[in-house]
Amino acid sequence: MPKQKNLEGKKLQIWWEEGFYPEEIDSLKKIITQWENKNETAIELTIIPQKDILADLENAIQSGNPPNIFYSGSGDLTVIPRLAWNSQLVDVSDVVLPLQDQYSLNALVGVNYRNRSKKKRSYYAVPLMQSAIHIHYWEDILINQVGEKRDTIPKDWKDFWDFWVQAQDKLQQNNQTDIYGLGMPMSLSLDTYNNFEQFLESYDAQILDSSGQLNINNPRTKQALSKALEAYTRFFLNGQVPPGAIDWDNTGNNVSLLSQSSLMTVNHTLSAPGSQRNDPETYYRRLSTIKWPNKPNGTSMRFVVELKQAVIFNHLDHVSQAKAFLAFLAQPENLAAYTKGAQGRYLPVMPALFDDPFWQDAKDSHISVAVEQLRNTRPAYQVFNPAYGEVAEQNVWGDVIRKIAVENLSIEQATEQAIAQIETIFSEWE
Repeated sequence: MPKQKNLEGKKLQIWWEEGFYPEEIDSLKKIITQWENKNETAIELTIIPQKDILADLENAIQSGNPPNIFYSGSGDLTVIPRLAWNSQLVDVSDVVLPLQDQYSLNALVGVNYRNRSKKKRSYYAVPLMQSAIHIHYWEDILINQVGEKRDTIPKDWKDFWDFWVQAQDKLQQNNQTDIYGLGMPMSLSLDTYNNFEQFLESYDAQILDSSGQLNINNPRTKQALSKALEAYTRFFLNGQVPPGAIDWDNTGNNVSLLSQSSLMTVNHTLSAPGSQRNDPETYYRRLSTIKWPNKPNGTSMRFVVELKQAVIFNHLDHVSQAKAFLAFLAQPENLAAYTKGAQGRYLPVMPALFDDPFWQDAKDSHISVAVEQLRNTRPAYQVFNPAYGEVAEQNVWGDVIRKIAVENLSIEQATEQAIAQIETIFSEWE
């Protein structure tokens, strides 16, 4: 006989970002139902669109009424480091540590935050999924209309990017004037921020040093920042990016690729190919994902990894039940079901889960490339210093990149503006 649930007003409140695919939330709901059938506390699940969830959370915090459990796909880059720093989150070490042998080291590092009042680090979030930056393109267009193929795409940094510029030239020579070589966001979307973070890594721009201190005015860092800005924005300035890229939201580059307005795009999840899983011809044969080129200095690329994570607010009732639910969600079989429900948009945080045939399909260029990229990564800077979360929240990179594209801000001016804004953020952080 099922256990009786708590009465209205006694439910465990969960706010969850709306998935890109119905299967993602369906998987979550199944896990919730399984948990409710074994526990006395019922769950009230609120699904919130990506564009609204962070603002809704800030309003809820201001009013003193946040949910018990919160998940946002951009929370790891923006609010979670700050909330942990300010003692607003529950320490979930007793959820994470029993599973530490199953998690990758990246996953554990990515949820280990510093608490200002306790003056130490601990686990303030539960890892769910992870991702790096991916490059997708239309294989059939490349072969049939450009006359190139996957094997001819260069691995050298400059030649790699010039390849897509030259591909656009060939398309235009064949009267294909409605498709651009590169789908690079130049807007105030978080995708611009994420993509540029990878460009910074490509140029070895060490914005924070190994101890998490701001290193942006170091002459070498400053020079690398300028080179990264120039490399990223030159495509738009030279007419190789759709003009609408200056106003794209977080789905803009996906839409541009899938509508074939762009031959290739850069994205921080596998959402673009994932949306085509029900069309095997497109997923396996027409769309493809390719490794990043080597860095400009010729060394192998290292990838900025994002850890998608759930947190518990610490001034509410039901803390023990919230921990119990996240401990249940974090069980390998449940994380496996949820991550696959997300159509492989993100990758598992437990190495053993990659043994599932879903992740082992050698014909699947999207997942096989994404998995390979996880072999050489570093955590996002927010893990080392929560002030960097404000850099993402204010989207410093998107701001100056858009100004270069729209207002003809020079690379030098953009570099100085970004440095000044980031220095202000760090000086005001305390």
